[in-house]
Amino acid sequence: MKIEESSIVETNDYRVIIYPASRPFETKEAKAITEKLFDFLATWAAHGKPLASSFKIEKNQFIIVCVDEEKEMASGCSIDALGKIMREIDEQYQLGLFDRMKASFVQNEEVKTLKLQEFKSQLRSGELPKDIQVFDFSKNTYLDFLSHFLLPLEKSWAAGIA
Repeated sequence: MKIEESSIVETNDYRVIIYPASRPFETKEAKAITEKLFDFLATWAAHGKPLASSFKIEKNQFIIVCVDEEKEMASGCSIDALGKIMREIDEQYQLGLFDRMKASFVQNEEVKTLKLQEFKSQLRSGELPKDIQVFDFSKNTYLDFLSHFLLPLEKSWAAGIA
């Protein structure tokens, strides 16, 4: 189920796992990914106990998986199972979901992604303006994701680079 349609209440702090793609999803890819994740999460379990989970595709480029660990903790095996399905999606569509050496940002209301070295270089040279907003993929709780996933450059992890 999608986060927007789930019973998860945004005031609770649930575990979040972010899978950032290197490019926007095509319409047919987003539909196929949604169907695959919907089917997977419907049966996702830890030690035989169902996990209360949901997902959404954010900005047509980031897959956000949310787990209510107050009901049942995600185990190593369940996280591995999620990783397996995400690797299958990544390989099928060549999305770069596991490439952590990239930076995504919003410039002129458009999501852009660069290799981390290129991003740093463009920031230092002034090719990228200081008014961009930067995504932070390290968020691991839903409340942190809601309030700190996209920040102005000067308040982001990239502030020290510029």
